[in-house]
Amino acid sequence: MIPVRGVKGLSVLILGMARSGLVAAQASFAGGAKVLCWDDDEEGRERALENGFKCVDPMRGGLEGIDLLITSPGIPHLYPEPHAAIAEAIRLGIPIDNDIGLFFRSFATNSWQDFDKTPKIIAVTGSNGKSTTSALIHHLLKVAGKESQIGGNIGRGALDLEPAEDGGVVVLELSSYQTELARSLTPDIAVFTNLSQDHLDRHAGYGGYFAAKRRLFAEGSPDYAIIGVDEVEGQYLASQFADTVNDERVIRVASRQKLKGNGWQVTAKKGFLSESRKGRQVASIDLRNVKGLAGEHNHQNACSAYAVLRSLNVAPRIIEEGLNSFLGLAHRGQLVREIDGVRFVNDSKATNVDATAKALGTFKNIRWICGGLQKEGDFLALKSKMQTVTKAYVIGQDAKKFALQLEVESEICTTMAAAVNAAFSESVNGDVILLAPAAASFDQYDSFEARGDDFIAQVSALTATLALK
Repeated sequence: MIPVRGVKGLSVLILGMARSGLVAAQASFAGGAKVLCWDDDEEGRERALENGFKCVDPMRGGLEGIDLLITSPGIPHLYPEPHAAIAEAIRLGIPIDNDIGLFFRSFATNSWQDFDKTPKIIAVTGSNGKSTTSALIHHLLKVAGKESQIGGNIGRGALDLEPAEDGGVVVLELSSYQTELARSLTPDIAVFTNLSQDHLDRHAGYGGYFAAKRRLFAEGSPDYAIIGVDEVEGQYLASQFADTVNDERVIRVASRQKLKGNGWQVTAKKGFLSESRKGRQVASIDLRNVKGLAGEHNHQNACSAYAVLRSLNVAPRIIEEGLNSFLGLAHRGQLVREIDGVRFVNDSKATNVDATAKALGTFKNIRWICGGLQKEGDFLALKSKMQTVTKAYVIGQDAKKFALQLEVESEICTTMAAAVNAAFSESVNGDVILLAPAAASFDQYDSFEARGDDFIAQVSALTATLALK
């Protein structure tokens, strides 16, 4: 755990007692703060009490004497409207932060003066691919023999990580919810994967969503900025951060276009990763048979991770070794099983239209399991991918409404079990049964992980049934 610095003797209220909130309470207490907690749900309050913290209702006098309010990322602080306790804290002038802000202000300590190599923080944000990119960076660092930890929006909470070691590296996946509010954002290397429509209600539109991501660069001024430039927002961000046209503190990444200029560039085209500097290609890696990184979107992730390792002076041959040994992430293009030549692929993390379009573009002969709690997003983005889809099997409470938007033959299944069984019963050798929902999970599941786990369970049940025949 990383004790929070600068809170000794202060009264700190932690709002929201899920994973990050509980760790923030523990880390603040370790830093000498007087910690109070609150959660609107009784379960969260019980969790706080079980860990020895006092709960006070902020709307019933609980904000009196509070010096700092720490809020969990999922609690709205501005749009579409702030939580009542946060609105009151703002009115009273109480500073508001989150666990990511606390981490950045607490990670560096005086003990670093005795280190031979200064620890590094790598922060990854973007709409899609940030989890895979973060995990891949962590894996490549391990292969390169570097001490690495991973956390933030993936794995452990940021404050739950271990204090820095000599030359150690921390990889943080950061969502827009986390970057928007954090009062301190100072990564050594910042990565922007891409931007697509997601969480727009939380950020009052596309501009607010981009602004939340941009803070990681504008506030932190990292030593290196690895920026996906396939979208105009990334191009704008790269232009803003660079001092000159060939500023090598900016590494531009692309998978859908050929980049011009003589700057530092990492691109993927037709399955080949290419690094260029000063107008010359300096390295190339064949990604076509890298099983853990199938598809154009994963090739973009590979480019971003490669750029990070190159900025740390890791040789291309070592990075290539790491790319080939990466197995991928659960719920993100995960090959679950193959039965009679039919592959079952779990991409439950594809919760929006853009991520789903990328998943559909990775395979052929797809029997597509989709549906759930629909987010904002134009289904026209999926139109060009429908030629790979044989049939859709729609789940979720609004399955009928969802199916009406699809320009492909579809079947209303509602449940995961019905969808898996229907898809397999109609499949032939060479088909791919792909879970890529294009929707959130909360109509039927607690999380996209729970939805993916159900898919895996239904495939296992199907396997067991076939074994008995």
